[in-house]
Amino acid sequence: MNVQKQPHRIVFANEKGGTGKSTTAVHVAIALAHQGAKVAAIDLDPRQRTLHRYLENREETTRRRGIALPSCRFAVFGGTTTAELDTLCSDLGDGMDFVVFDTPGRDDPFARHAATGADTLVTPLNDSFVDFDLIGQVDAETFKVRRLSFYAELIWETRKARAKTGLVEAQAGRARREMDWVVVRNRTQHVEARNMRRIDGALIELSKRVGFRITGGLSERVIYRELFPSGLTLLDKGHLGELGTSHLVARQELRGLLAGLNLPARATADAEPELAI
Repeated sequence: MNVQKQPHRIVFANEKGGTGKSTTAVHVAIALAHQGAKVAAIDLDPRQRTLHRYLENREETTRRRGIALPSCRFAVFGGTTTAELDTLCSDLGDGMDFVVFDTPGRDDPFARHAATGADTLVTPLNDSFVDFDLIGQVDAETFKVRRLSFYAELIWETRKARAKTGLVEAQAGRARREMDWVVVRNRTQHVEARNMRRIDGALIELSKRVGFRITGGLSERVIYRELFPSGLTLLDKGHLGELGTSHLVARQELRGLLAGLNLPARATADAEPELAI
């Protein structure tokens, strides 16, 4: 039986705000579009709308400057049921290679629903034990992991449940790949060395328990905030003006992040340009 491939779902989720989640989500979505992939993006925060506003700004820039920029379909979810969210994902993701979700920085039922349906779950963290507490608690003296957090347990149980149903789904011709959980370490350059070593150890210990991967993310650079009003990203060479060292280093960070996410190659056969970093 010929079954249509479903878009790969990338969910950026963290129940704590201020971790660079929306910035990371936008740059990954636009990077995929630059590679020729068809991308849809859903903002699950109808109050902040950071991802949605960023992409609106991008559309306005293309109109104002009369230029063409790779972009994606996008929408804000303002419904009241998970069934409505599933419908929006199905409609917006029709024919797409990827659907990117940006979730609120708080406990939210729709964010949890999206996370449990992710193919790639991305959890950005700042390098601090305040952020680490989202996924695990450490001993105050030894900095060893004492227990998983509620959020980590939720994802762990979800992954186990999906593994159990994988065979049945495969036989029915509708299997989704196993969830890949990636913890992205943002804003690491200002962290004191001893604290960074402690966080390194705790993350590695916890990753062995629950099976997430760890990769580097985006540091705290002014350039990311400056790009928001125009909707441009670090990939839009030729439209950013004169580039400084900060821009170039930030592009290298983005290159490393994309490699670390290890997303499937789903770009269209007739449009696979080299990623402009």
